[in-house]
Amino acid sequence: MKADPKDVMTGIYYIDGDVAAGYGALAAGCKFIAGYPITPSTEAAEAFARVAYKGNALFIQMEDELASVSAIVGAAWAGAKSMTITSGPGYSLMMETFGFAAMLETPLVLLNIQRGGPSTGVPTKTGQADIMQSRWGSHGDYELIAIAPESPQELFDYTIKAFNLAERYRCPVMIMADECVGHMTEKVVIPPADQIEIVPRGYYKGEPGGYVPFASDNGGIAPMAKAGDGLNLYISARAHDAHGIPYSDGDFKMMYIRRLVDKIRKNKEHIIELIEEDTDNADIIVVAYGISSRVAVRGIELAREKGIKVGHLRLVTVWPFPDERITALSKKTKAFVVPEINYGQIAYEVDRCAGGRSNVVLVPHGGAGVHDPGDICDAIEYAVKQDKHFECVYEFRTRLEKKVFDKKTRIEE
Repeated sequence: MKADPKDVMTGIYYIDGDVAAGYGALAAGCKFIAGYPITPSTEAAEAFARVAYKGNALFIQMEDELASVSAIVGAAWAGAKSMTITSGPGYSLMMETFGFAAMLETPLVLLNIQRGGPSTGVPTKTGQADIMQSRWGSHGDYELIAIAPESPQELFDYTIKAFNLAERYRCPVMIMADECVGHMTEKVVIPPADQIEIVPRGYYKGEPGGYVPFASDNGGIAPMAKAGDGLNLYISARAHDAHGIPYSDGDFKMMYIRRLVDKIRKNKEHIIELIEEDTDNADIIVVAYGISSRVAVRGIELAREKGIKVGHLRLVTVWPFPDERITALSKKTKAFVVPEINYGQIAYEVDRCAGGRSNVVLVPHGGAGVHDPGDICDAIEYAVKQDKHFECVYEFRTRLEKKVFDKKTRIEE
């Protein structure tokens, strides 16, 4: 179906990514956001709060992040498309409840504008060190979806996509942006409502006695209950049967958790979005996401000027991970170069999929800034000169790190 015109701020704007995400949430049909202010994500909540009245939506500032994420789970089960917005420490606080949401198969969205960590870290500067936490942050086995936008336009577009995926697969969806993208100001085009595709909430429409809230048919994705229809649900965070009744039998739990996992894994080809450039005949492929992908473009250009055949694989969808594509590329490329604003997270996933067929060179960055494109070019040059496979991911020390550690050594001496 198409978006509701009253939800869409049609026009051409010059806004930052946070604001674009707020407008995207409203356009997606989000009717409830609960959040707690935290740098560098607060502008997204403020933007939504300013325009929420246009779509008869509501923003509530809660007392903390624990209350915020709990509120959106409740709102989702009450019938509203819902979302929370946070960063760093707030994200960590929300993890237990995201496991709860995964167990209840709750469609909702979280926007994480990543900053430097751990703990308070560098609140006003960028980071990408939450990307593995987005997959494994809560305990137990479950699957969810995570998307990494690289521009304000994409923060608008992919916020809508996140809501659509949440509704289609009845699961939490993470938007893993970063401070640079959140605070970057660029042109954002918001199209008319009739050009925006929205996945509506799938409600049960049969007789009350026939509703099975966690049915395994339809690919393991049951319709949601509509509040007020008298369906008399039992909703439990414990492993439960198809009717929601807690069930402790080990065999049954195994079947239930397998369904939670399979409804994402078996639909990977419909979920994963990648952007590739010149990957088929490349000697080196740069794998990147978010702001690091934008910076990598210049590093790739510098390497090509030196005659190196370099491809670019951009992870729009980070989770589920594109195992099959990385594996296929590893059979025909010499090495992968992975720049990310952390000390190695996605690089190890790339190495797992490469399976020893290709080298993997990590270009790390500790945060509070982005890579120097020259460092990425240097890493590409290093990778192309290697004759044998590494035994593990090779960590390429950047110029800045060498400068910092050289200075530290001189001071200590």
